[in-house]
Amino acid sequence: MLPPAKGSFTTQMQKYGARSFMFRFLRAAVPPWFIVFFAITFSSAQTIHFRDITAQAGIRFTHNNGAFGRKWLPETMGPGCAFIDYDNDGYPDILLINGENFPGHPHGGVTTLKLYRNNHDGTFTDVTRRAGLAIPMYGFGVAIGDYDNDGFDDIFISALGQSHLFHNNGNGTFTDVTKSAGLWGPDEFSTSAAWVDYDRDGKLDLVVSNYVQWTEQTDLYCTIDGAHKSYCTPESYKGASVRLWHNLGNGKFEDATQKAGLGDPTSKSLGIAILDYNGDGWPDILIANDTQPNKLYLNKKNGTFEERGVSAGIGFSEDGVARAGMGVDAADYDHSGHTSVLITNFANQMVSLYHNEGNGLFVDEAPQSEIGRATLVTLGFGCFFFDYDNDGWPDIFVADGHIEDEIERVQKRVSYAEPPHLFRNLGGGKFTEVTEQMGKAFSMPKVARGTAYADIDNTGFLDILLTTNGGPAYLFHNEGGTNQSLRIKLQGTKSNRDGIGTVVRLSSGNEKQQKMLRSGSSYLSQSELMLTFGLGGQVKADTIEIQWPSGQIDKLTNVNAGQTVTVVEGKGIVSARSYVASHSHVEPSLAKE
Repeated sequence: MLPPAKGSFTTQMQKYGARSFMFRFLRAAVPPWFIVFFAITFSSAQTIHFRDITAQAGIRFTHNNGAFGRKWLPETMGPGCAFIDYDNDGYPDILLINGENFPGHPHGGVTTLKLYRNNHDGTFTDVTRRAGLAIPMYGFGVAIGDYDNDGFDDIFISALGQSHLFHNNGNGTFTDVTKSAGLWGPDEFSTSAAWVDYDRDGKLDLVVSNYVQWTEQTDLYCTIDGAHKSYCTPESYKGASVRLWHNLGNGKFEDATQKAGLGDPTSKSLGIAILDYNGDGWPDILIANDTQPNKLYLNKKNGTFEERGVSAGIGFSEDGVARAGMGVDAADYDHSGHTSVLITNFANQMVSLYHNEGNGLFVDEAPQSEIGRATLVTLGFGCFFFDYDNDGWPDIFVADGHIEDEIERVQKRVSYAEPPHLFRNLGGGKFTEVTEQMGKAFSMPKVARGTAYADIDNTGFLDILLTTNGGPAYLFHNEGGTNQSLRIKLQGTKSNRDGIGTVVRLSSGNEKQQKMLRSGSSYLSQSELMLTFGLGGQVKADTIEIQWPSGQIDKLTNVNAGQTVTVVEGKGIVSARSYVASHSHVEPSLAKE
């Protein structure tokens, strides 16, 4: 309810801000359906849509899951994707992860991951071979981070069998350093990964999730109709522990899984998100598990973690069931100052939206919201919070797609290819689905898996990259927005060079936002290592507080919107670049068909 008035209507408006006040007033005075109507009408000045520019951008990619009719479990899972500015030109490049044929079952030739260089004009060039990345592997996930603090982002690829670490040489090429870095050896079913400086020593460590213990020889026969083989659920296989690699410096890592308290062979992990859920300045680790309780590892500040998932309320569903967790992300979506959690689940389980109550506990808001109702029968994989309309409130995107291509024969309400979900944040903890308003190509059913976001053309609005299992990748360009934004690129000195783990708090007008720069999140994927703050109609950020992992706090004032600023730890803004054009203008290469 709206707090009792203390002063005039104008005083209340000034205290809460125009948007916040109106939503507080509406929540107290009118039914929920009118709030949705008001929010959509209130934002009608923006006619945002996401246009499919994949073909004209030069992205020609088809995922190879190796399927040859036997329905082996790994075929259903990938692939991931990432944005990486590998050449430091200020424009995000695209990395698409690929699988390969299973031994003894060749078809279609050799496939590898793909690296596409951003040409700054809405097009991309395939530079995979030139970059030294045309290496076959059955890849799944990707994490981007500068592990040796040399100023160039490196690549970790999780895989079935041997995962790989590629060092960025700074000249447009990469070197596979898996063996020399000490990461060679584990033969696992590795999925999502994330870079995190868990001990805050200024060097990025690596956490890798592992799914189940599966081999070609131990593949099991399962069926959903009693007559044909289907893909088995993970309940049929033994679990596997996540793995933590501690960065020793000098390009070397050690396995710190057991020492850190993360060893748990019952886990069946798919998604990883790094967050500071209790606000103590130390990064915690959230693991989305498939048919096992989700894990929330509290950083004890001494190199060890304590599992809090069940006691915090995110281990199970409301009715005490361990769901099939897939993708995951974290954000302060309601401006409460506390980081909440999003987890995608299997069909007939709905997405989880765990609200951080600020006392160490989470409450799932999805069952009583439009998010829960809309995602009940879809199967979600990649997901993230992002402010697609730059109004200052984190929205939600979910990539959907089933694992069983014949699911419709046994479950009439469930389909193999499914539309994604885009939920607009209305403020006040309310969301409404706007998928169909974003364009026909965007809302088309797909067998989606990984997804990530970045501003590919320096317009200040976030675009979407999406992968499908056994199919193409999609690049959707964000068009039609008019709100202001400010983008912040971080550069650590005492902290890790990327500034991963840094928390930025921004105040503009009467609204306050906070974001953490993080590696990982979504599902098998990595969004750009840049923070974008939507400012609505505000033309500047009044104050910005940057809390670096080292403990250093930098403060900025009166920073204009409409630009990307680079902030160096301890020095403040060292460079600024204005957006290339107003967002209503489309470059020739992005002109509508």
